[in-house]
Amino acid sequence: MQLLVATTNEGKIRELTALLQGLTIELVTLDRLTPRPPVPAEVMETFTGNALLKASHYHRFSGLLTLADDSGLEVDALGGRPGVRSAEYGGTGLSSAERNRLLLEEMRDVPAGHRGARFVCVVALVGTDINRTFVGSCEGEIATTPTGSDGFGYDPIFIDPATRQSFASLPMEEKSKRSHRGQAFSGLLGCLRDLSRM
Repeated sequence: MQLLVATTNEGKIRELTALLQGLTIELVTLDRLTPRPPVPAEVMETFTGNALLKASHYHRFSGLLTLADDSGLEVDALGGRPGVRSAEYGGTGLSSAERNRLLLEEMRDVPAGHRGARFVCVVALVGTDINRTFVGSCEGEIATTPTGSDGFGYDPIFIDPATRQSFASLPMEEKSKRSHRGQAFSGLLGCLRDLSRM
């Protein structure tokens, strides 16, 4: 069975590849599609809306069972920002490190105990006869400085409460057990196992 992964984020592709080990599923990435479909504007105001929008868009172009996700960081002290705009936080063209610096600057005067945040992920799976979403979230807090060299995005500044380490400091297997994406993908895996047996 082929599964189109509708992202260009190498970090997400690595995590998904590790999670799908053992399943008889061939991952297809966007760079294998000819011609390459246009990138849809993520105009929805919820993670679920954007995930479904992307999965439906790429399924229409490819005809393949398609997976897309939308995820982001919600920071309590910032009123839930950056939220669904996490990837564009601070403007287009910024690197992840620059976004992290910007967020830490905004949080500069927020004391310990008030730095709560959560990662949220919604994975959408769209095919000819399927339209499903799987949701995951994990609570944590915002660090005062980035740590760790693994992970991607906001991982270096998100502290996991159980280990007191940033997501970027955890091995991928450990992070997957605790992360928003790992939770969402655990629901997805059950669905894909059923589909691969059909």
